[in-house]
Amino acid sequence: MPKAILSELKKYPVQITAIASMVDNGGSTGQLRKDFDVLPPGDIRRHLLALSDAPNWKKELWNFRFGHEAFGGGHKGHNFANVFIGGLEHILKDYSKVLKISHEFLEIKKHRALPATIKKTQLAAKLENGKMIFGEDEIDVPKKHNPKLKIRKIYLRPKVKAYPFILKALKETNLITIGPGDLYSSFLPCLLPEGISRTIQKSKAKKILVCNTMNKSGETNNFSVLDFANKTEKYLGRRLILLFTTGKKFLLRE
Repeated sequence: MPKAILSELKKYPVQITAIASMVDNGGSTGQLRKDFDVLPPGDIRRHLLALSDAPNWKKELWNFRFGHEAFGGGHKGHNFANVFIGGLEHILKDYSKVLKISHEFLEIKKHRALPATIKKTQLAAKLENGKMIFGEDEIDVPKKHNPKLKIRKIYLRPKVKAYPFILKALKETNLITIGPGDLYSSFLPCLLPEGISRTIQKSKAKKILVCNTMNKSGETNNFSVLDFANKTEKYLGRRLILLFTTGKKFLLRE
């Protein structure tokens, strides 16, 4: 989704701040988290790439995957960008420097890709039968629980504070767009770090949900557009403008 949305927004005279959720724990990202105790690089690398003005060779290198190590979910090998970002964090111990170097490497000029938090945390969910499941990868692709069970609530374990630069950006922006993407394992986790939802509630910016055009097993079984809107508003703590596109049709509410 970062490529589909951010690459198009770049065509307009705007300054974009993209927010990555920082809860990914599957595949190459999950292995790097376990081996080196770093923040998950998988999601923010996609945001960085979507905002990049670098030549194609840098973009191709950023996506380059190498190695034969097999991970859960059918993933194989490490992504260069994951190793680049994780390696910088492991060596520098300063995520602001990691972001600066990554932006410079990908020649990102006026835009920014920022983490929702720089504190280590994991995503957890409570199912309709009361069972708790842990880890973004289990929510994303159920392996240990019945995907037909509805998710009642998601949490961060432990609770963490938002990256301060995110809060500043939210206060200053004119427009906040949410989605599309996996509801519980992608864009709602961006609202969970302490301070983000509250700052959006107080913001005078327009709030728009770009709704998914299809559902996902294990997360949004049989969801309607209204279901997506209601769940988002629950975690956001306020009403929003809803934008839904199917072909040439638009649904808008305030």
